[in-house]
Amino acid sequence: MLTSKVAKRYAQGLLDFTQESGNTESVFAEMKDVVKIMSESKELNQFLNTPFIDARKKDAVALEIFKNFSSVSQNIIRLVIRQGRESQLKNIAQEFINKVEDIKGTQRISLVTATKLSEQNIQKIIADSNMINVSNYDLETIIKP
Repeated sequence: MLTSKVAKRYAQGLLDFTQESGNTESVFAEMKDVVKIMSESKELNQFLNTPFIDARKKDAVALEIFKNFSSVSQNIIRLVIRQGRESQLKNIAQEFINKVEDIKGTQRISLVTATKLSEQNIQKIIADSNMINVSNYDLETIIKP
């Protein structure tokens, strides 16, 4: 997946800050939530990407949606909106996740199948593969009938 320079720069800045302040893990979990929410909510994406809606309104809505997040996560979301980069919010969060996983040595795996596999079969495939570090991986299953 290609990521924009904007997303990479914001994600790197966020990573540098969280490493200095020692809250990388909590922000990592919150950025996973951002990606999940943005992936599941077509309406939120449309709202944030509408150019004629004022940034203050977008900021207020984002603060309400992400009100349980840490101040670091809330501030990066507000900064992205104030800078007019809200269309990149999901990409920034995903890039931050990728950077943290790279530091941890997490291996990303995509498993493409024709039908849904049981958890037991997935674990057997992973265990039988010589290329996968069984202790630290992130699995994405894709079903293409």
